[in-house]
Amino acid sequence: MTTLIVAATPEEAAYIPDGLPVLISGVGKTATAARLAGVLTEGGVTEVVNVGTAGALRPGVSGLHLPGSVFNHEISADALRVLGYDPVEWIDLPLGRDTVLASGDTFVTDVRVRERLAQVADLVDMEGYAVAWTCRAFNIPVRLVKHVSDNADHEAMGWPDVVDRSARVLGDWLVANVTD
Repeated sequence: MTTLIVAATPEEAAYIPDGLPVLISGVGKTATAARLAGVLTEGGVTEVVNVGTAGALRPGVSGLHLPGSVFNHEISADALRVLGYDPVEWIDLPLGRDTVLASGDTFVTDVRVRERLAQVADLVDMEGYAVAWTCRAFNIPVRLVKHVSDNADHEAMGWPDVVDRSARVLGDWLVANVTD
């Protein structure tokens, strides 16, 4: 089995154990989907694990999470359904747990956006949905592993100062759960 580790940035990938294949996808859904699809097209990948940071949308949400579902919070899903299209804005992740991840290209720092997303999700990131959608298209099992780095508010702009802590936790999780 070949497990591909996907991280958006080199900072998030800093403690991925040696020997694991790694894709640095870039930030956001488009870069992530395009780069991951390119790798999956080559074949040989039997599982994808997306590691990265996430913002907490609710008080008390912290630590490491394996979301059980992810949704694209930046698509006009209702309008598309009226037009007869299925936008597939929600993806269930059978290898995950109860946490819900909202995913979009917005780096959430606005409290109003956070409060809107908190009505349906626990965490927010910028790549998880793209990884899940691309893996679904290729019929590849996927796990999203997210560590809370901030509270998706104005303090999120301090991400460069706290990402190393999250990267260490993510690296430790990979050692315990992916490496032999």
